[in-house]
Amino acid sequence: MNQQKLKIGVVQQAVEGNNKQVNWQRSSDQITELAAQGCELVLLQELHSTLYFCQQEDTDNFDLAEPIPGPATDYFAMLAAKLDIVLITSLFEKRGSGLYHNTAVVFDREQGLVGKYRKMHIPDDPGFYEKFYFTPGDIGFEPIQTSVGKLGVLVCWDQWYPEAARLMAMAGADMLFYPTAIGWDKNDTPEEQSRQHGAWETIQRSHAVANSIPVVVANRTGFEASPVAGDPGIQFWGQSFVVGPQGEVLAKAPSHEEQNLVVEIDLQRTEQIKRIWPYFRDRRIESYEDLTKRWRD
Repeated sequence: MNQQKLKIGVVQQAVEGNNKQVNWQRSSDQITELAAQGCELVLLQELHSTLYFCQQEDTDNFDLAEPIPGPATDYFAMLAAKLDIVLITSLFEKRGSGLYHNTAVVFDREQGLVGKYRKMHIPDDPGFYEKFYFTPGDIGFEPIQTSVGKLGVLVCWDQWYPEAARLMAMAGADMLFYPTAIGWDKNDTPEEQSRQHGAWETIQRSHAVANSIPVVVANRTGFEASPVAGDPGIQFWGQSFVVGPQGEVLAKAPSHEEQNLVVEIDLQRTEQIKRIWPYFRDRRIESYEDLTKRWRD
């Protein structure tokens, strides 16, 4: 990567319905504003085209999925070309009849779609019934080469796994990106909500530290009611953030508001940190074979 500094933008939004055209336009407005501020790369949140439909298991929701290429990729490819930016988006991918993925898609200026990443770790928790909808990704942890560098793109639940971050870094990722949709159960106490959010931020900052690379996170904000009677719905906690290669917080959005972040990343500093803290030099790879096991019995 030739450039020394890179200005990036993060869009944190609420979603109020399943009209994709309306939601794409709302995202487009924010992306355009960030490009006008000099951002060369913009990250959107997970599944930004619609409401977070995984609060229930409903086969009708498969109608929200679309192929790649398809309407969403056509729309955002044209936008990235028009604004001359690199753009990371997210969609519900219909790969084939009965086969669906949670997929991040990267567009690079006039080159169009240059890569995708299919979410590998799929949760199955109350209000987050993603295993019903998404097949785990099968294209591995491979950074996507763009005009601004090699981007390690992961998705939401992937952000809790140090193995995913490490493999992206080992493949030469210059930065890690996590489009996300995470929030609180409104029945949780304020103390539990604070602990959950603290753990979420801490684990991602630790990926930056352990791999000496910046980490960029875009999360949803706003409340989305559950379609299931009696369920509490999800209060997405926002707080999208960007950290540097030592886990230092460079920018952070509020919890309950839509907001764009603009951050200039010093790429040369990342190289300097890797020289000072040579974690990859000192890894004892000959002793790590058990990491490929489910458990050490």
